[in-house]
Amino acid sequence: MKQTITHILHATDLSKHSAYTMCHAVSLAASTGAKLHVVHAMQPMSDETRTALQMYMQTTDSSEAADKARREHVRAVMAERQKEFWQHVGEEDKGVQKQVASIELVDGHPAEVILRRATELGCDLIVIGAHEHGFTQTFLGTVAKRILRRSNIPTLVVPFRDIDKNI
Repeated sequence: MKQTITHILHATDLSKHSAYTMCHAVSLAASTGAKLHVVHAMQPMSDETRTALQMYMQTTDSSEAADKARREHVRAVMAERQKEFWQHVGEEDKGVQKQVASIELVDGHPAEVILRRATELGCDLIVIGAHEHGFTQTFLGTVAKRILRRSNIPTLVVPFRDIDKNI
C-alpha cells in the first residue's frame, strides 16, 4: 500500500547545516505536493542564565526586556535563514515556497516541541539534521535520538555535511 505524505515538519536548529537539511525537506515537499512546516524550538533559559539576569538586571522589566530581545533576535535569524535559502533556489523550483504552510518559533525543549508540533499539525514526516562528529557529542545528537525513540511517524535524519563542501 502506498503511503501518502501530506504534511512535513522540518525542524531547524538555525545552524549553517540547516540549509542542507532544508534542501531535503523542500525536495520531498516538491515531489509529494506536501505542505511544509518549519519549526525552531527555543530552549528555555537555564537556571544559571536566569540567576545571572536577575543579578545584573535591577528590575523585572529589564529581565523581561532581555528575554523579549532574545526572542526577537531568534525570529530575525529565522527570517534571514529563510530569505537566504530561497535566494539560492533555482527559478524553476521557487514555486515550492508556496507549499510552506508555517514558520514557527516555539518555546520549549526541542525534542518535545518537535514531536508535539508534528502531532498537532498532522505531519506524516519529520525532517531533522544530524550534528557534526565531535568528542562531546554523538553523531546524531541528543535531540535526534529522542525524536527517533519517541516518534510515531517516519523521521528522516539528514547526515551532517560540511557547508564548505559542495552540496
